[in-house]
Amino acid sequence: MSKTLIAIATLIGTIIGAGILGIPYVIMKSGLGIGLFHLILVGVIMTIVMLYLGEIALRTRKNHQLAGYAEKYLGKKGKILMFIAFAFGIYSAILAYLIGEGNSLSFLFFNNGDYSLQFGILFWFFLSILTYSGLKALEEGELIGITLILGMVVAVTIFSWDKIEISNLIYNNYENFFVPFGVILFAFLGFAAIPEVERILGKDKKPLKKTILFANILVFFLYLIFTIVVLGFKGSLTPQLSTIALGKRFIVLGILTMFTSYLALSIALIDSLKLDFHISKNKAFLYVISIPLALFILLDTFQLAQFTKVLGIGGVISGGLTAILILFMVKSAKKNGDVKPAYSIPYSKVLNWILILIFVIGAVLEISSLI
Repeated sequence: MSKTLIAIATLIGTIIGAGILGIPYVIMKSGLGIGLFHLILVGVIMTIVMLYLGEIALRTRKNHQLAGYAEKYLGKKGKILMFIAFAFGIYSAILAYLIGEGNSLSFLFFNNGDYSLQFGILFWFFLSILTYSGLKALEEGELIGITLILGMVVAVTIFSWDKIEISNLIYNNYENFFVPFGVILFAFLGFAAIPEVERILGKDKKPLKKTILFANILVFFLYLIFTIVVLGFKGSLTPQLSTIALGKRFIVLGILTMFTSYLALSIALIDSLKLDFHISKNKAFLYVISIPLALFILLDTFQLAQFTKVLGIGGVISGGLTAILILFMVKSAKKNGDVKPAYSIPYSKVLNWILILIFVIGAVLEISSLI
């Protein structure tokens, strides 16, 4: 199997996660035209930042995760900030996946959410075994998962296309213009996979740029098609966790997308703890799997396990902070890197500050919406 294909599958599998299940709902709030604007804007921004991160990795001789790159190019404070943002985001994403998988599996088998806690714990147990297997499990799991995801998107599009109502797609609500930004930003997060992708490619780093571009373009069209089908079919009845209301084919799609991202993010966090903080594999594994499970059980006990809130506060804000740190790192990496990279992205101070401003505004809007 081609290393480039495995790398693309790994990146796509990390990007596509719980966020896809919330996109139709937030775009329903604003309308497809406004939602398409956000999809394009966020997709372009995240692609640029990922390309910068790829260049940072290529300019660095030693293997790191995000915290390690931040220490090299921003110092110890940068390392701490990056790890906090990185770990908080991954823990929040994993928690969202446990909530989403528990609900999805319960509805899949029993047509209700009464067994969400039990199925969430069962999913956690199974994924913990795969996570302990490391990179090999990541590569194989991503490739299989992405193949199934693409097949499912094609299948649900074919079977649901004739149910689309055009009236559900041709309105815009400008009062909710900023509503889609947060969830769509979360849906494009895939920074954690870039160091893994570089490792998968081995000695030949030239395909990294192509991998990042192709993965993000494909993700954009998958999100757009999924949104058109779901929103066109359900309209104003589109729920926050879209797959639950759309039949078992869509529920399976949601399960697959969260499965691949959960696996990739868990392994990335374990690698960060090992490589950047010199923690043993077993201890890193326990840190990664135990905290989300404890939070999941706690939130479920107090009936606070709300899918979209976890996505908003955990994924979007920490992802924005991670992106900002990457934008600060790239200038230093261009000056202080110790390897000539396979590609180089032109640096613009004005563009970087515009991107940082967008992430800050997105964080403020997300926090204000929760309050």
